[in-house]
Amino acid sequence: MEKTFNPSDIEQQLYQSWEEKGYFSPTGEGDGYSIAIPPPNVTGSLHMGHAFQQTIMDTLIRFQRMQSKKTLWQSGTDHAGIATQMVVERKIGAEEDKTRHDYGRDAFIDKIWEWKAESGGNISQQMRRLGNSIDWQRERFTMDDGLSHAVQEVFVQLYQDDLIYRGKRLVNWDPKLHTAISDLEVENKDKKGHMWHLRYPLADGAKTSEGQDHLVVATTRPETMLGDTGVAVNPEDPRYKDLIGKFVELPLVGRRIPIVGDEHADMEKGTGCVKITPAHDFNDNEVGKRCGLAMINIFDKDAAVLAQAEVYDTNGEASDAFDTALPAEFAGLDRFAARKAIVAKFEELGLLESIKDHDLVAPYGDRSGVVIEPLLTDQWYVRVAPLAKPAIEAVENGDIEFVPKQYENMYFAWMRDIQDWCISRQLWWGHRIPAWYDDNGNVYVGRDEAEVRATNGLADDVALRQDDDVLDTWFSSALWTFSTLGWPEKTPELEDFHSTDVLVTGFDIIFFWVARMIMMTMHFVKDDDGKPQVPFKQVYVTGLIRDDHGDKMSKSKGNVIDPIDMIDGISLDELLTKRTGNMMQPQLAEKIAKRTKKEFPEGIEAHGTDALRFTLSALASTGRDINWDMKRLDGYRNFCNKLWNASRYVLMNTEEHDCGSSSPQGKGGDMEFSLADKWITSQFQQTVKAVHEAFNTFRFDLASQALYEFTWNQFCDWYLELTKPVLFKGSEAQQRGTRYTLVNTLEALLRLMHPIMPFITETVWQSVQPLSAFEAKGDSIMIQSFPQFDESAVDEQALTDVEWVKQFIVAIRNIRGEMDIAPSKPLPVLLTNVSAEDQRRLDDNEQFLSSLAKLESIQVLGDASEAPASASAVIGEMTVLIPMAGLIDKDAELARLSKGIEKLEKDVQRVKGKLSNDNFVGKAPQAVIEKEKAKLADAESTLAKMLEQKLQIKAL
Repeated sequence: MEKTFNPSDIEQQLYQSWEEKGYFSPTGEGDGYSIAIPPPNVTGSLHMGHAFQQTIMDTLIRFQRMQSKKTLWQSGTDHAGIATQMVVERKIGAEEDKTRHDYGRDAFIDKIWEWKAESGGNISQQMRRLGNSIDWQRERFTMDDGLSHAVQEVFVQLYQDDLIYRGKRLVNWDPKLHTAISDLEVENKDKKGHMWHLRYPLADGAKTSEGQDHLVVATTRPETMLGDTGVAVNPEDPRYKDLIGKFVELPLVGRRIPIVGDEHADMEKGTGCVKITPAHDFNDNEVGKRCGLAMINIFDKDAAVLAQAEVYDTNGEASDAFDTALPAEFAGLDRFAARKAIVAKFEELGLLESIKDHDLVAPYGDRSGVVIEPLLTDQWYVRVAPLAKPAIEAVENGDIEFVPKQYENMYFAWMRDIQDWCISRQLWWGHRIPAWYDDNGNVYVGRDEAEVRATNGLADDVALRQDDDVLDTWFSSALWTFSTLGWPEKTPELEDFHSTDVLVTGFDIIFFWVARMIMMTMHFVKDDDGKPQVPFKQVYVTGLIRDDHGDKMSKSKGNVIDPIDMIDGISLDELLTKRTGNMMQPQLAEKIAKRTKKEFPEGIEAHGTDALRFTLSALASTGRDINWDMKRLDGYRNFCNKLWNASRYVLMNTEEHDCGSSSPQGKGGDMEFSLADKWITSQFQQTVKAVHEAFNTFRFDLASQALYEFTWNQFCDWYLELTKPVLFKGSEAQQRGTRYTLVNTLEALLRLMHPIMPFITETVWQSVQPLSAFEAKGDSIMIQSFPQFDESAVDEQALTDVEWVKQFIVAIRNIRGEMDIAPSKPLPVLLTNVSAEDQRRLDDNEQFLSSLAKLESIQVLGDASEAPASASAVIGEMTVLIPMAGLIDKDAELARLSKGIEKLEKDVQRVKGKLSNDNFVGKAPQAVIEKEKAKLADAESTLAKMLEQKLQIKAL
């Protein structure tokens, strides 16, 4: 092994070797174990969320593989309809000054495939850098032939089962991207706006109870009044209930619309009168259905005013209930320009009651960034209520378990009030809907045009055109667990690996993806007895990785940290270019640059993959939000170095020596195990047990904690020290026993750590395993057996005895530190209150105590009164005394203590003064106040100890 651990020298070479040798493919004789990766977008690159979840998935896969399971980590990418189309449209616009319409549909789709071949594999390469042991030979893409076949099959079968239908419904319309988007893709933002109060004249001479000849309606979107088909009042409202059934004359349009009674109108809110625009507002649409109001669409796909309105009844059928005429002066105006013009017209006519400032929530498209417009369009829908019922029961009866369990409530809340799913999108990139239309508007659904003609008896001369829309990306990803395994064919992979074992995902896509996968899988995949299969048995919901201030990572905040940069390192200049290079706003770029320079004045150092993975694992608690901490990453890089150096110590003391094993280098002679050997073996078994429990309950933070504690504190800090007296002065049998314990404990520890830290463990294991008694079944650690807990190897007495030894040594070292006594100076030790058990431990471990505590002598006193002035420590009932006379320079020590006491007294007074200052306490955040209180408590505690030491020294 090299003197220093350099991750860049080993990681990529090791990974390539693993992949080439086929270690990631399903092997083993045991049961199948599988995870389907949440498919990242083909346009994407590895971010912290990917790194976090994929570290967890790879840890689980490696853990199960090492238990002889036939493991499959199924990977792939999503075609990301809107995102990919936008990327390629921008590309051809920038490079060729063309639009997709210049290409035409088929040629543009060819262009996207061309882009995917060149740039679409970026994230797969980055995932390799993370050490993901994915079966890359089985990598899938949601637009590949097999998955496209599955999507087509599901659509046709759902249509035949009357679970897919086409209807004119209100959708979230993106006027920039010209497509419907789901509720889940709408980002609601708080903003300042206005509330316009408009007068609607009453028809037929009607009057309100107060004698007014008009109603006042309040709206935040005056432009939609062109599509009003009613005014709602609360049926209990004494001001207006007598007007229900009467009419108003809609200004500007001259449309006579009814006054209806509906509880949607709140008597306590605004004027109590609500204009109803069923074609342009979701709440109004529901009121319209209840009250039988027509739907009038006034906007085109750009959200500009139409010259002629489109009128439909409540079922979405064309209607002649109203005139389609709209005021010519507004035709073609963008909705916001129309708003200004309509408000001006109301004011001109004396019908503008007032304008008031108003805080509102506006819906924005999460990709386009423009305000979403509710629009009445023809779309395809899945009738989800019948699919939701068994999916709810699967979680209720425990066939699917959410971890943490509270996320079941989020799932139930959405599923029990689920709405039909709009699955069509007005895009070119995606799975084109397998539906065809003839010239009479008849709709035919089939797997291809030939099947449609054959099934419906259509002659070749009947013109058919395929639906231009594509399916929502989430439709194909809802089939992910079974379509990737070859469905609709009955493949061996489906038999072996479905249902998958666990889904690792974020809470933010429980609705988008998790729920839809459960519904689709249970409808289409049945076992041999016809029972619906679940897509996964457990759903482990991870928290969201935020920055160290608790803010969500985003490019606009300039707080995104690329996982690859933490692995390889990046200079400050490169980091600044990455974060601000393409920014169009100079002020924002300057702000981000300032923040970056403050946080990373010298850039980001290289840490290696293992340190990053261990950090992510250590952060994987049950919390919803997880704050990233660069200091922990630094600490776990040090942990890797600690393991590396400890391994070198083991090898230096075991290579070319008899290690007591049956290996070629070990002669296998008699062995005598020291107390330390028995202790570390017992400690390791307890760690094995803790790691198993943690992995099986998704407590990766506890697994990391157990591994860190054992490796750093028990193995490296204590056991390696405790081996030195044996290795330097022990008998041949004792040395052989300690070498055996050294190599075999380290070898097993490497296997225990491997799922989280694959690269360093593989590298060290290659050198350690040949010296050990462990019989390898291949040339890689990743295909070896995972350590199992062996209760018979736990020696309880060794555990308690070594804890006593450690306390003894620590007590001596603390006295040295407090009294400023050199570590190399041998000390005499006096003991009082020594029990029979203490005496046994003293007799058995005198060599350890004398060597590691650097003792001159150990003397047991009958009575404490016999002892001279001494520094003391207590271990149980026993008192440890170090006589001070002759060990220290009394005057120099008193001077040192006096100086330290004086400084501490000033610190105590300063903090007390701050905490007694009402101005400070009243204004400072509670966290700052608590920090000052903790500082005061520490200072007072240290001061008390130093004053006690001063009295002891004076007494010498």
